[in-house]
Amino acid sequence: MTQWQPDSWRKLPIQQQPTYQDQTHLKDAEQRLAKYPPLVFAAEARELYRQLGDVAEGKGFLLQGGDCAESFDEFNAPKIRDTFKVILQMAIVLTFAGRCPVTKVARMAGQYAKPRSSDLETIDGVSLPSYRGDIINNFDFTDASRQPDPQRMIEAYHRSAATLNLLRAFAQGGLADLHQVNRWNMAFVENNPLKDRYQDVAQRIQDALSFMEVVGINSANNSALHETSLFTSHEALLLNYEQALTRNDTLTGKWYNCSAHMLWIGERTRQLDHAHVEFFRGIHNPVGVKVGPGMQEDELIRLIDALNPHNEAGRLTLITRMGADNLADKLPQLLRRVKQEGRKVVWSSDPMHGNTVKASSGYKTRNFDAILREIQQFFQAHKSEGTHAGGIHLEMTGQHVTECTGGAYKISEADLAECYQTQCDPRLNADQVLELAFLVADHLKA
Repeated sequence: MTQWQPDSWRKLPIQQQPTYQDQTHLKDAEQRLAKYPPLVFAAEARELYRQLGDVAEGKGFLLQGGDCAESFDEFNAPKIRDTFKVILQMAIVLTFAGRCPVTKVARMAGQYAKPRSSDLETIDGVSLPSYRGDIINNFDFTDASRQPDPQRMIEAYHRSAATLNLLRAFAQGGLADLHQVNRWNMAFVENNPLKDRYQDVAQRIQDALSFMEVVGINSANNSALHETSLFTSHEALLLNYEQALTRNDTLTGKWYNCSAHMLWIGERTRQLDHAHVEFFRGIHNPVGVKVGPGMQEDELIRLIDALNPHNEAGRLTLITRMGADNLADKLPQLLRRVKQEGRKVVWSSDPMHGNTVKASSGYKTRNFDAILREIQQFFQAHKSEGTHAGGIHLEMTGQHVTECTGGAYKISEADLAECYQTQCDPRLNADQVLELAFLVADHLKA
């Protein structure tokens, strides 16, 4: 491979990129971003790298989740708070059940770009550029809204900075106190139609916290009960933005993408000889790559070697997205080959993207039972192959939307219209996410 530079990706073919009409405007936006402060710090990325190294070695679990695509219009403190809360609620259940540390990585503070299946969207005979996320263009179906605008990169930076500021305040300011989080869980269990199924776990967590208080371990004298760490991530799709926020770390001399702690490559942009793999191979953040049902064994090994040439635990997370009807047939052979080759990776399950369907009403949706089935198959495949089921990756929200069918409250296709808010893909709501956490906890206990 040639010598890597932050801009070496520009010499290679690239997929899923907008066509900017004004290149001068684009260059100006990139230059402005390059002068802005980093959104995250290299030392934080190295800490996530260390924690993911433990996950790769079977000593931890990765919980990654958040919006399908963040929205400028829905940028507000309550929405950020609610997603933060539900991630913490999931984490405490999984930590208690699995008896292992849970590394929390949010799809927040930068998840503004989305790949699309077509460059154009056609409605009533009118074709316009597809909506590619608020960092690129606007969702409204007008010519002016759909034209890619470089200024949106600047807006995405400022919103990401504000989101990170609030997340850090929540994580360190008392909202993450374990007693508080478990009180939320107890309220969820009490109001859930299947409360008897989850009551035992929630009550045992409460008993453990009460015991610690009796022996003198409390939030006042132990910061681990009062604070938490939360890392950020997004799909690094728009490389103009990602390059502008890539910095050379003064302590190590290594390049880090400072737009997020962790970045991943999507299923549509993981070509070995294309721009995204080239960019990713040079940054020293923990990185991920989506692995769909079409991935071949040899291709996966080449991809692993390109992105993690030194075979370091914590560097690379493989995020499987195969669908409940495909995973049991496709994943075991990949697990077997990677294990035989001795490659150190984190295996995480994205049970969302392979289970998207269109309801009779026209809404895109996902069924809770299919999502759960893919997760169950993921754990079973790892158990059979003697490998570590290292994490789950969810598109979710802390709000009570009606975008995915099923779950304890039995959301039907007829219910989708009640509160369908996503601009891209359907998300699990707060109740469905917590229900999933209690069910995944059974697998972690096993």
